Amino acid sequence: MYAIIRTGGKQYKVSPGDVVRVERLPGEPGAGVEFNHVFAVRKKELVVGTPLVENAKVTATIVANDRAQKVRVLKYKRKKQYRRTIGHRQNYSEVRINEIVVP
Repeated sequence: MYAIIRTGGKQYKVSPGDVVRVERLPGEPGAGVEFNHVFAVRKKELVVGTPLVENAKVTATIVANDRAQKVRVLKYKRKKQYRRTIGHRQNYSEVRINEIVVP
């Protein structure tokens, strides 16, 4: 059994018991969240929404809120003595998928 959901502008294929890193969600670790943007669900047969599956939702629990490893960004122009180095750390939430609810 799996579902395809959208959160943070990205789509994820999830199953019960999976731990997924998604864009930072409001809430503390241990809090429950619901994902209502469900595009497709497969239990015994595949149900595809147009664009969303009616009354379907995925429930999850926030495991942790953290920041990813640093990504270094280098800007460089040859022959002009121009160099800039900056870093970026993206915030994320780890969520554990509890249940996929389909009417």
